[in-house]
Amino acid sequence: MSKYKELSYKQLKKIYNSNHFKFKSTEELASAEGIIGQDRAAKAMEFGLRVKNSKYNIFVVGIKGTGKKSYAKKIVEKNAKTENIPDDWCYVYNFDEPSRPISLNVPPGMGKIFCEDMDELVDELLEDIPKAFADEAYEREKTEVIKKYQEERNDLLEELTEYCLENGFAIKNTNKGFALSPLIDGKAIGDKEYEELDEEQKKEIEKRAEDVEIKALELLRKIKTIEYKAKRKIAQLDSELARETIKPFMDTLLDKYKDHEKAIKYLKNVGEDITENIYDFDRGEDEQENILEESFLKKYKVNLFVDNSSNLGAPVIMEYNPNYQSLTGKIEYENEQGSLKTDFTMIKPGAIHKANGGYLILQAKPVLTNIKSWDTLKMVIETGEVKVEGLRTNLGIVDIASLKPESIPVNLKVILIGNPYIYNLLYHYDEDFEKLFKIKVDFDSVMDAALENEIKMTHFISFFCNKEGLKHLDVSGVTKLLEYSHRIAGNQKKLTTRFNKLVEVLIEADAWANMDQSTLIQERHVKKAYIEKIYRNNKIEERIEEMYKNGKILFDLKGKKVGRIHGLAVIDLGDYSFGKPSVITATTFAGNKGVVNIEREVDMSGSIHNKGVMILEGYLSEKFAQEHSLSLTGKICFEQNYSGIDGDSASSTELYALLSSLSEIPISQYIAVTGSVNQKGEIQPVGGVTEKIEGFFSLCKYYGLTGDQGIMMPYQNVEDLVLCDEVVDAVKEGKFHIYSISTIEEGMEILTNQPFKKVCEGVRRKLAKYMNVERNEGKSREGRFFRR
Repeated sequence: MSKYKELSYKQLKKIYNSNHFKFKSTEELASAEGIIGQDRAAKAMEFGLRVKNSKYNIFVVGIKGTGKKSYAKKIVEKNAKTENIPDDWCYVYNFDEPSRPISLNVPPGMGKIFCEDMDELVDELLEDIPKAFADEAYEREKTEVIKKYQEERNDLLEELTEYCLENGFAIKNTNKGFALSPLIDGKAIGDKEYEELDEEQKKEIEKRAEDVEIKALELLRKIKTIEYKAKRKIAQLDSELARETIKPFMDTLLDKYKDHEKAIKYLKNVGEDITENIYDFDRGEDEQENILEESFLKKYKVNLFVDNSSNLGAPVIMEYNPNYQSLTGKIEYENEQGSLKTDFTMIKPGAIHKANGGYLILQAKPVLTNIKSWDTLKMVIETGEVKVEGLRTNLGIVDIASLKPESIPVNLKVILIGNPYIYNLLYHYDEDFEKLFKIKVDFDSVMDAALENEIKMTHFISFFCNKEGLKHLDVSGVTKLLEYSHRIAGNQKKLTTRFNKLVEVLIEADAWANMDQSTLIQERHVKKAYIEKIYRNNKIEERIEEMYKNGKILFDLKGKKVGRIHGLAVIDLGDYSFGKPSVITATTFAGNKGVVNIEREVDMSGSIHNKGVMILEGYLSEKFAQEHSLSLTGKICFEQNYSGIDGDSASSTELYALLSSLSEIPISQYIAVTGSVNQKGEIQPVGGVTEKIEGFFSLCKYYGLTGDQGIMMPYQNVEDLVLCDEVVDAVKEGKFHIYSISTIEEGMEILTNQPFKKVCEGVRRKLAKYMNVERNEGKSREGRFFRR
């Protein structure tokens, strides 16, 4: 059954009447923020957030402007508020290995208290320890120890002195220790007098000196032993004093943190270290002012690494610059007299640490483009822990880092946001991706144009106007904005979910309404915003139109011609796309090369276009070569094409040109064509029909609308039409025509105004003629062969 028909103006776009909505302006509507038309994505996200498994991370897929980022942040934050607040994390000094700071966790809010408790401990000890050392009881005990030592020492020295005198020597104390001087007649003699003695006397003195030295060494060892015992006694006394002084404070802390094993272990180490270094705290009044700046006190500081005290649920961190350090943290350094120094208090957290116990939201593209970010993120998910180390260390390069902080266990859900290209790239080329990101939240760029979604959009418009302080829209403005939504979606039955595009028009329409001093944004303001937006972006389109108008691109809309037709293409500049008519010509002659694609011969044709041309030969062979071989050489060319071509949307157009050339039946030059074709002659849908029609109409309008001009398109693309008002009005007035077709036969009848049967007869006559030419040429070649 033929689907060929001329379209009514009502079929060219979704037309809203003034009674479509009940309100007069969006100011009457309740503001509603939220996701619209993304039921599939919303269900996937809700499920992904419920699955508590480290491998069930989420990848949110969608093109830019569909609201996926704001939705992900909003729904994750809502879900996070119902979850438990994770622990605080701290880094503390490692008394066994100072270069390996220890990580410890405490309940949320207790990290800050732990820091304050340690600071208070130090302040209290700096005040109480000097007092303890100045206590009378302590001084009395210490004095007794010293007194006892001195008495025992004096007794031994007295014994030594007497022994020396009995053996003829005087003993005296020097800077180098004790020295012996011989006695002659009860007087000590010097070196000069000693040299004047005879040898007999010298020998006698030396013999007695040996005995005295042995006795002296024995007594001096005893003195050293007594001195050592005294020092040990004083040290023991000081340690007991230290323990007694710090015990009340430490007992309070140990009891307070008794449920936290690592905190208890750290506090016990602190107590031992303070006891061993008790003298560091015993400072005079003149030293108290600067003591807090002393480096030894840093050992007792707590680096509150992650503070969750202000959270109302699980943390939600959205990191916009996910480089290696912003994800995994860093170790800072300070310059001290030309040297870089650091300690555990200068370890800073990354987004992974802050999101630990909650959710980390990242944009996929910057994660992939920042060195080591993607590999590190995967490793954290796989191992369940994160380390703070420099990028140079991670890359295996010698680093200046002197610290190796203990890793922290990680429990988080990662939400990546990216476009379909990035998702497919990771899925096919990264073997870990499918294993680690099992939930796909797929955002669609369009939604059904159901009344429910239209109403939701009006409430969103109200919300946005209130939020941004814009004027509200009357009904005409709303319906015009919805028409624009259909145009972005490229379908009469779909609305776009790319709200960023609608928001741009809203903002600009508000500016035009302000200039117009209108209280509401009306249809004319939305239309003005759209037209002006096109004007800012269509410079290239105007330059190309000028080339048509100046005759630099050959273009003729008059009459009928054999083997010549207008095809339609779309040029996409990224921010703007437009239709461009192209002249396609076909020539046919005797031969057996089949259909030759001239663009292909000069390497200006893409693979899809090449396929389309080969399909033409398949159609001709099935239609006209069932009894005889296809004796034909045909050449197809896109005239004045200098930049290459691809796609098969002109394949039906090329076939019409070939059939016209073969049948010698001219085709109308005032009707342009788009649509691909298969080998059976069935017309297939193509893209960009709206832009193609508007591009051709623009030139027809320049040359003058005659009432005959129009285009042919696949019937499957009818619902994709969202044409501008100017084209719709021209069709309504009968000045322009749009035909939807389903077969080549229908198209040829429109283009030639002849029955397709007559076209086929002409083609068969021409092919028979070519076949006879080939046969005669073959006989001629055979005769020449035998004459030789």
